[in-house]
Amino acid sequence: MKEDKNFYIVDKSVLPEIFLKVMDVKNLLESRKEKTVQDAVNTVGISRSAFYKYRDAVHPLYENTRGRTVTITANMDNTPGLLSAALNSIALEGANVLTINQTIPINGIANVTITIETNEMQGEFSHLMSRLDAMQGMQSLHIIGRE
Repeated sequence: MKEDKNFYIVDKSVLPEIFLKVMDVKNLLESRKEKTVQDAVNTVGISRSAFYKYRDAVHPLYENTRGRTVTITANMDNTPGLLSAALNSIALEGANVLTINQTIPINGIANVTITIETNEMQGEFSHLMSRLDAMQGMQSLHIIGRE
């Protein structure tokens, strides 16, 4: 009988340290800074058994967004050109905007929901999110869904 899997998007600040260390080991191996699992776990300070226990359960968001649609929501200042700049940033990363929904600004802040397709992205999805979040006038930015 096949077990149903549930996935969650969780802020890394609330994850147990072991999950973050498993990601560090995976990054060391992927970047070839360490050649073996043993060397990587020694560098990070966890056991090989802990790494093997969690390695298939912990992934950065960008690994699971390639070739998918992602819906993000943003609260942004009602500043001329801000939405255009956000859409331009998305296009510069190679993502394709599928839908845009914007509310009428209330108290100078508009809520925008954007669904993007990530098939042709050149960079990591986390880089795009950081780029958008750093924009002047961006009040909040969240991933609300992905398919």
